[in-house]
Amino acid sequence: MAVAAGSVGAVFDLARQPHPALSAVLASMAWAGVQTARGRYARVALGESRGALPVLHDWFILIAVLAVLSIAAAQNPDPLIALAALLPVLACTLVCRRMTHRHLTSVRREAQAVDRVLVVGEAAAVDSALGRLATRTDHPYAVVGTVLVGDGAPADGTRADGRIDPAALDPGRGAGQGGGRLVVESARRHQADLVLVAPGAQFAGDRLRGLCWALHDAGLEVALAPGLVETSVKRLTAASVAGLTVLRVAPPLSRGAQTALKTVADRCGAALGLALLSPLFLLLAVAIRLDSRGPVMYRQQRIGRNRQPFTMWKFRTMVADADRIKSELAERNEHDGLMFKMRRDPRVTRVGRLLRRTSLDELPQLINVLAGEMSLVGPRPPLPEEVAAYDGTELRRLRVKPGMTGLWQVSGRSDLSWDETIQLDLHYVDNWSFSSDLDVMSRTLRAVVDGRGAY
Repeated sequence: MAVAAGSVGAVFDLARQPHPALSAVLASMAWAGVQTARGRYARVALGESRGALPVLHDWFILIAVLAVLSIAAAQNPDPLIALAALLPVLACTLVCRRMTHRHLTSVRREAQAVDRVLVVGEAAAVDSALGRLATRTDHPYAVVGTVLVGDGAPADGTRADGRIDPAALDPGRGAGQGGGRLVVESARRHQADLVLVAPGAQFAGDRLRGLCWALHDAGLEVALAPGLVETSVKRLTAASVAGLTVLRVAPPLSRGAQTALKTVADRCGAALGLALLSPLFLLLAVAIRLDSRGPVMYRQQRIGRNRQPFTMWKFRTMVADADRIKSELAERNEHDGLMFKMRRDPRVTRVGRLLRRTSLDELPQLINVLAGEMSLVGPRPPLPEEVAAYDGTELRRLRVKPGMTGLWQVSGRSDLSWDETIQLDLHYVDNWSFSSDLDVMSRTLRAVVDGRGAY
């Protein structure tokens, strides 16, 4: 609000626009009002989003609101000056959102700013839910206890707070007096903020409704874990069919306006990048030739969309016979998956280390993007020998074009395990949207400057 008032007031005063002080106050109040109406200050939303698009949407609404107020007050400031005065608001809010998210992620690693969650369900479903929640620390759920329904036990040996006979949850038998009471007592004992229910074959339908009745009557909130994983909420639509609550899952985007926009952005972005970066290309080429013998460019066969091979271009960062030496270094591979990675690879040249640290060696892949073989954003392009060892799950990452940057690059690169790499790629393939590409590109600069995992 301070930035909104300060920037509008200062710019309007310098440009001699009408009523700078009043305009500053209205802009500040309107910005707070827009974000309040959009739920940005709600506890469940504050610090959760890293995306730039929600902020951009709010900013456009702010412009529309101020335009209506200007017309209503018969005041017509210069549109370009007004737009320039509001740009600092957009930049400041983006920075604040990122800082808030990083702070929230940091404190959650110490089990702060979390919801205390009691997990209830059949053993297999509880095991799956607990496993998922344990893999990451940036979510708001901190498990404080479990209650099992039916026989069995979680595979990890988690000790349950109690066990319920599924029949005790039948509404006709008084779920609130039977199994429901045990769950309510366990939730209160652990001071749980939420009960996460993982339904199963014996724990669904009327029995699930009976438990929800008991929990709601006790004033406890219920969340359901339907078993879907790595599915964006943007693809989910809740509906009621014959009294049955269903989740419709839209297929991943593979055609339409967004894919056409991605193609146009790739080709135009690659052409513009090659034109603007050509002087840098020349300087890097000279540095590479002076540093070591061999060609400036390194060409390597990679596998693209639908297993189509293509030749990928990079600036050479290793000695000329690096591929021959690779077999001799196989035992020193520091990566746990199919990729070969070494933190101190002896094949990398002095200039090559700098290029890898700054990711400048990847810039010639703009040629591949312009040719339609790669995209600006997508999974890492794999080698043929890696693809030959893929299973059915890993092959799914080849359903889209590989990219110069992607979730792998902005999430730690070579510091990630193989399973984490595949998980990120599959999440991208299944939940891709043009807005997600914009978000990845906005995070790429920070990843390049940080340099984490670049070796």
